[in-house]
Amino acid sequence: MENCKRTPLYQTHIKLGGKMVDFGGWALPVQYSSILDEHRAVRENAGLFDVSHMGEILVSGKDAFAFLQLVLTNDLTGLMDNRCRYSFICYENGGTVDDVIVYRKNEESYLIVVNASNTDKDFEWLKSHADGFDAKIENQSADFAQLALQGPRAQEILAPLCEGELPEKSYSFVEELAVAGISCLVSRTGYTGEDGFELYCAANDGAALHAAILEAGKAFGLLPCGLGARDTLRFEAAMPLYGHELTADITPREAGLGFAIKVDNKDFIGRQALIDPPKRKRIGLKIVGRGIAREGYAVLFDGKPVGVVTSGSPSPTLGGNYAMALVDACVANEERFAIDVRGRALEAERVKTPFYKRI
Repeated sequence: MENCKRTPLYQTHIKLGGKMVDFGGWALPVQYSSILDEHRAVRENAGLFDVSHMGEILVSGKDAFAFLQLVLTNDLTGLMDNRCRYSFICYENGGTVDDVIVYRKNEESYLIVVNASNTDKDFEWLKSHADGFDAKIENQSADFAQLALQGPRAQEILAPLCEGELPEKSYSFVEELAVAGISCLVSRTGYTGEDGFELYCAANDGAALHAAILEAGKAFGLLPCGLGARDTLRFEAAMPLYGHELTADITPREAGLGFAIKVDNKDFIGRQALIDPPKRKRIGLKIVGRGIAREGYAVLFDGKPVGVVTSGSPSPTLGGNYAMALVDACVANEERFAIDVRGRALEAERVKTPFYKRI
């Protein structure tokens, strides 16, 4: 842990009793109380996460829009100021560089939020494709602390702290909003399958903002939450995790995320590779009987390997054990599969994703 990078809230996690782990080179809490308690808090009330390890890259200049149209799979045409859009950066072969959220501040300024482990790679990749564009690319990750307040009571908790109105629509944001007296960019986004907000503030203000929100949420059942609950929550919502459902060898179309790929609207890096139907597809599986399907386990159909588990976990909300898997497209609509668990064939049935969806 001594060689791990620390977020601006490291000491806060220690004081709150966070169990610290090395997560992609960052020292972060996997849990405070228990993963189950924290998971339930988000589903029933609210949870507060430190996600300051995520990266923030600012793209600005008169060619910012044109540049992003080239490097992103989604179409930013029609994206208004103070709105966000999910997209991918892809290699020429369609493999995934990263999945990102694009925040449009104005027609010449866009904040790109990237996965922590990919920040440096994404920054260098974007810079390497910017020749000929009047676009400035800045890695501003060290300037920010980022918190995620997630759950059905998130707005009740946050609204009284704000000197202004919170964003009303999903994937919208307010660029400058005072929260507990601290200037923040606040977006209605998240990674849990629940309503909620993500707040970006100056790195030095992160600990104070976390403390203010945690205090305001005491009466609402708010809990500080770690990586463990963050993963079980996103898994139930069937949200992809880079390195699992998306990699340099897994295209976003194979991952079933075609809604963020606009091959008919524009040209972009990787477009040609993403036009044809995928040869593999992501599916959801529910384990029949006892056993847990872990990442990397082989998926079988009629006793033959047809794919691999990308993520597997018990579901605290639904009960039972589930998995997401990447399988050959020719069998993706079959109903019954098996998973090779150390030589034992574990029966599984295909189910719809997301496994959990809030009403």
